[in-house]
Amino acid sequence: MLFEITDPDDPRLELYRDVKDRDLTGRQSLFMAEGKVVLERLFTSPVAETVSVLTTPERLGGLASLPDAPVYVVPQGVMDQVAGFPIHRGYLALGRYAPKQSLAERVSGATARVLALQGIANTDNMGGLMRNAAAFGVDAVLLDTTCCDPLYRKAIRVSVGGALEVPHYRTDDMVGTLNELGLTPYALSPSGAVTLEEVTPAPRSAVLFGAEGPGLPAALMAACQTVRIDMHGGFDSLNVATTSGIVLYRFRA
Repeated sequence: MLFEITDPDDPRLELYRDVKDRDLTGRQSLFMAEGKVVLERLFTSPVAETVSVLTTPERLGGLASLPDAPVYVVPQGVMDQVAGFPIHRGYLALGRYAPKQSLAERVSGATARVLALQGIANTDNMGGLMRNAAAFGVDAVLLDTTCCDPLYRKAIRVSVGGALEVPHYRTDDMVGTLNELGLTPYALSPSGAVTLEEVTPAPRSAVLFGAEGPGLPAALMAACQTVRIDMHGGFDSLNVATTSGIVLYRFRA
């Protein structure tokens, strides 16, 4: 389904217009993906589907495969003009989240790992968290209502497509949701009661992370086993995405 286009005003390119000024997440239920590796993850994603692709003749052959969706091939100048800035990677795609299992179905097995996030508003941190969730085999990501969207273009790019591998779910009652699912919650905090090395994770568990600075609310931590990572040099914490990688590796092991 290849279509060569030379007119930057072609209506088929409308949803790619002014990429920097438009966050397509939540608009017609679409999101924007960027870069070769991310697009290739989108094409094989278990949780998302490709709507269309925009690339150049020079970059087209660099894709290992093409999706069952329209692929618009345009000169680099047209791509830059439509997007509103130079697309150095030469690849854009529109996608949408595919229908997914309910969270209860997703974590219904004898073992389950959930990454639960509260107040993560920084897209770089969200991307790093989603990358780690995919890399360490997390079954689902649970977000409170103040978290930014993991399908924001920059978050997907930072996640290297990990946001397209693990389904995410929203909740306005984190503790209630985890209790309903029968998951043992572990909250990461510099003031945690036990060190990470002391924890033997329950087979069905959730690890909770909050925003850098404020961390997790006291009421939420009171409902969890609190865990800390001891460190030196006057530091009490790491970047939240870095911390999640350490913890998820430990929990998987």
